[in-house]
Amino acid sequence: MAVIYKAIQEPLDREVAIKALKPSIALDSQFAARFEREARFMASLQHENILHVYDFVKNGSSLYIVMEYVQGIDLYDLLQLSPSLPVEIAAIIALQVARALDYAHFRGIIHRDIKPANVIISFQGEVKLMDFGIARDHALADLTEAGTGVGTPSYMSPEQILGDKLDFRSDIFSLGIVLYQMLTGRKPFVEDETRTVMQKIRLDRYVSVRRVAPHVPSGLERILSRCMEKLPANRYPSTQALVEDLVEFLAGRVNMNHGAQLVVYLRDLGVITPAHADTVLTASATRSSRIATRDRALMRSAVSVFSLLLGCGVLAGGAIQASAGRFSHTEETTQEGAAFSFARAGYLRVTAEPWADVYIDGELAATTPSASRIALMPGTHYVKFVNPFYQEQTLPVQIRTAQTSSLHAALIPKQTGARADAAPLP
Repeated sequence: MAVIYKAIQEPLDREVAIKALKPSIALDSQFAARFEREARFMASLQHENILHVYDFVKNGSSLYIVMEYVQGIDLYDLLQLSPSLPVEIAAIIALQVARALDYAHFRGIIHRDIKPANVIISFQGEVKLMDFGIARDHALADLTEAGTGVGTPSYMSPEQILGDKLDFRSDIFSLGIVLYQMLTGRKPFVEDETRTVMQKIRLDRYVSVRRVAPHVPSGLERILSRCMEKLPANRYPSTQALVEDLVEFLAGRVNMNHGAQLVVYLRDLGVITPAHADTVLTASATRSSRIATRDRALMRSAVSVFSLLLGCGVLAGGAIQASAGRFSHTEETTQEGAAFSFARAGYLRVTAEPWADVYIDGELAATTPSASRIALMPGTHYVKFVNPFYQEQTLPVQIRTAQTSSLHAALIPKQTGARADAAPLP
């Protein structure tokens, strides 16, 4: 259907990938509409785990998508080199894809074609989801004909095969199949002389992952099993919940940044050179050191200030507990700053409708939907939600050690400057 070219975008002097729809295919209005829809969807999704789209070009009957160029290896090719992946590597890849899906699902977009060929692992240790060619806006009518399943048969959900109305849980099922394949080296459903692969997905039970790969921990097996429930109602209630379980599973099992872990694996597999890996790992370590140094400095400064204020009788003890020593980075960043102890930290998860930049005690901490919890020191913090099309909202939250608090903001449209029903850009 399409051909991928590597090119240089001359005005910006940057490497890009150009996806060109073959002229013979471009003449088909259905394929052309699908191609343009892919560009539109991907351009609207600005997330670190989704391949970025820069431009869409029509030149006569030729159609092009100008995309971010990623030097890496797609998961399909990686599985050709190593049919089964180490447990931690498989879980990290699944987590990054789940985060991409969580972001897309929050914006009403269902991918519908989750498979290894649509996942790329960069040589910098990044995982990116690509190819939204058959994605659709959940809020709109499906562009395919009723009763027609669209996708790659081996990775389709039961409801997708039947051509039923889909929601985000269909993508979760497909991701479960990919995770199964990464862990076992084989797909859970394979056609034989009695049934096609689509019949098996609909009607048959797959072989338990631990029967095929006994080394897989039971915790990860439970996650996978919940993803691959035949009935959507029995799967994860949200992609966010899947992300949380994968984060919890990986906690304590991976002693370095997830990206660095992927780089080490690609090096050991011979996909990248030791020299390249060393360069990436050194840069990651330097960044982590800067983060840790900065946070230690901030903590020392805060402690000094509050000690001075206490000595002057300005602050009561409760106020000190509520204000001193905030740390507002995500879980992964907290792990990187291992030289600094956050044994007393609690966590905050923020959500907003429709979306918002989140400021905690005056500092930008996240943009919803955020897949990670925010680590904070115990006490009272003030959380401001900002969306240019909506009224700002500030809410207090109490953080307790080793506990996770949740905060949700339902933003109210501004009465002037924008229509109440305006749809803000993500």
